[in-house]
Amino acid sequence: MLSGYFKIILQYAILFILMLAALPALSQTAQSFKFKTIVIDPGHGGKDPGAHGAYSNEKTIALSIGKKLKVAINNEISGVDVIMTRSTDKFIELHKRAEIANDNKANLFISIHCNSSPGRVGKGRGVLLLVYGYHRKGEQLEALRENASIFIEKDYKKKYNGYGEDAAVNEIVLAAFQQRYRKQSIHFGNLLNEQFKEKDGRKSLGVREQGVLVLQQSGMPGLLIETGFINNPADEKYLNSSEGQNDIVRSIIIAIKKYKEGLE
Repeated sequence: MLSGYFKIILQYAILFILMLAALPALSQTAQSFKFKTIVIDPGHGGKDPGAHGAYSNEKTIALSIGKKLKVAINNEISGVDVIMTRSTDKFIELHKRAEIANDNKANLFISIHCNSSPGRVGKGRGVLLLVYGYHRKGEQLEALRENASIFIEKDYKKKYNGYGEDAAVNEIVLAAFQQRYRKQSIHFGNLLNEQFKEKDGRKSLGVREQGVLVLQQSGMPGLLIETGFINNPADEKYLNSSEGQNDIVRSIIIAIKKYKEGLE
């Protein structure tokens, strides 16, 4: 019995030592990090219109905001590449949206949507910001295994003390990356939430963790923005107006700038 307990304690001690060994490499990676790629994902598209309002649909609003956001980033944030998962009224499968972000080694994934509440005319109003639910971390760990930035770093096996050779080390390093991405996602969500509430005077339902499918396979910080309730008459009018869309874009831009400054 004692030998069994001793073996368990020894295993945890080894894992703890390995985790401590991985921390300097993670810190070094953070210090040399450069924020250079954002993927904008306008939700739905093509045969998938998304939610409906009295006279508009989600896919059209999401694309319009996404295109304006791309222009604003290009004009105001130097050294950052912007990639759209779709630039036209085209249906893109959810897993392909994540693949676009992963293939381009994105540093931030922003998915734009409209919310909807029960009933033809909904009573819900305001923004909602969603990050990937940590309770479903196993799904995102798979994405990190496939596309974690450490795979393309020079001498990653040496830098991460055996990463790629030892399964225990692999899990520790990937879990550390995932926890950092989760914290960064929540941080960006909080920055944006502050802008929506204080700058735009919008009602907000806050930052929440959910099992968002489009973020499931993204090996990077990501946020799904529910820009408003399309089946609420006041929100629908705001979401379709130039003023409303420009306000949303402006808040996202300010949040990105603050987020980028904090990282670099």
